[in-house]
Amino acid sequence: MTHNTTHAISDVLDALESTVQGDEIAVSDVVDTLGRSSFGSLMLVFSLISTSPASAIPGVTAVVAVLVFILVAQMMAGRESVWLPAVVTRRRLPGDKLCKGIRWLRRPVRFVERFLRPRMTWLFHRPWLWLPMILVMALTLFMPFMEIVPTSGSIASAVIALFAASLLTRDGALAMLSLALLALVPAAAFYWHA
Repeated sequence: MTHNTTHAISDVLDALESTVQGDEIAVSDVVDTLGRSSFGSLMLVFSLISTSPASAIPGVTAVVAVLVFILVAQMMAGRESVWLPAVVTRRRLPGDKLCKGIRWLRRPVRFVERFLRPRMTWLFHRPWLWLPMILVMALTLFMPFMEIVPTSGSIASAVIALFAASLLTRDGALAMLSLALLALVPAAAFYWHA
């Protein structure tokens, strides 16, 4: 799946919305539509689902955390094709809530896309790329427990979505912002519970 970097995020939402047929959609259908080599697109879609009103579905934040963890681990290992366990790919999401979430995301995505462009692309090469990836993996370990606190899981997912968006648009400035937020979220959570 190829994207014009200017509208890469909208392209992903378009592809996801076109996949929804009927009352439910399986995770495997999402993966097949976006492409098994589109790690950034898949990370963006799953994290946006957990950011949108669709996150109200019980267990969605935990499933997204598992998916993102697996995706990032495979990216760091240098895999060219996504592998996901059947127990995850068989998971089904309500189509109406998913479409509602996509529509909810359209306006903020269109606004953000106006400012995104390829820059500081050296940040998307090793070893620089490893730091945000490690922080994303660490954040996903806490996300299943965030379902207890309303909106906290959505905030964590939004930060991951920013990083995924930076991968798609090759925007190093956005990557730096997501890196700062990735470091801030766990610190804020620790302070909140201290």
